[in-house]
Amino acid sequence: MAAKAARRSLRRVPRPLTAKRLVVTTGEPAGIGPDLAIAAARRRWPCELVFAGDPALLAARASQLSARVQVSEWRAGAPPAPHRAGRLPVLAVRLARPAVAGRLDPANARCVIGQLDAAIAGCRDGSFAAMVTAPVQKSVINEAGIPFTGHTEYLAARTGAPQPVMLLVAGTLRVALATTHLPLAAVPGRVTRASLAATLDVLHAGLARAFRMRKPRILVCGLNPHAGESGHLGREEIDVIAPAVAAARARGIAAAGPVAADTAFTPASLAATDAVLAMYHDQGLPVLKHAGFGRAVNVTLGLPILRTSVDHGTALDLAGSGRADPGSLFEAIALASRLGSP
Repeated sequence: MAAKAARRSLRRVPRPLTAKRLVVTTGEPAGIGPDLAIAAARRRWPCELVFAGDPALLAARASQLSARVQVSEWRAGAPPAPHRAGRLPVLAVRLARPAVAGRLDPANARCVIGQLDAAIAGCRDGSFAAMVTAPVQKSVINEAGIPFTGHTEYLAARTGAPQPVMLLVAGTLRVALATTHLPLAAVPGRVTRASLAATLDVLHAGLARAFRMRKPRILVCGLNPHAGESGHLGREEIDVIAPAVAAARARGIAAAGPVAADTAFTPASLAATDAVLAMYHDQGLPVLKHAGFGRAVNVTLGLPILRTSVDHGTALDLAGSGRADPGSLFEAIALASRLGSP
């Protein structure tokens, strides 16, 4: 009897917590990033959340939104534990001036960059398993004299990653980009055999590791209408893209294409692929955002750290109104908590 009681007692001993600790940047202080962070803090999560930003701003915005959260400064030391609803621990990065919802202020741009730097440092030293980013306003960062073209490029530069790949995820639809934030006229010159080889390698490895796919299938779009129409509408498909795809297959990557972008996203085509590689930003993202706006997630592959992000901008007109939809941030947090190592 005593032995049976002992076994029952052992079965009741709780297992050690294995929760991930994520850092969530609050983004542009005049935008909806703080609102989204507060919404996330009010929910329970199986992972631990730490929010990078200004504690005073978050407390003031919570009061403006009539949201009951307990704002406190986060200190490293304790092991990760699931997030408790109503707690808002902050990795403090203080503003230069008080922020007003909806009003951009270049003086606070360095705080926005400081959030990213603090999150990167915490991911690299093991304090955080991943970072989740709220939207930033590129224009005001540049007005402050800080060169900045986007999160993807900045994170790559700060971590020394030679080939970051932007992957957008909405449910089972995954769209990666061969080029990111470029003028359309500059795209053809940046689509080269070497750049596509590197992108396909990173995409394949990221899908295999982070998404735990055994042999991910990648469908590659052409650059021109009708994928060049056998050279009559452009030769990039013949001279650049097709050879890059063939070389990728020779390296063991399950790549197909180039195919016309207007047929790549048909149901039959998507059923046979795990990710579509679009040649430029507005070739792939409109389809994905139509399919999943408000719940799509941006994942940066090719970094030594794991990063997910929302799929939308700062929505200055909604900041502090209580009408901002936190769905994309919730999806970004949930996906970061599920993904494997970068």
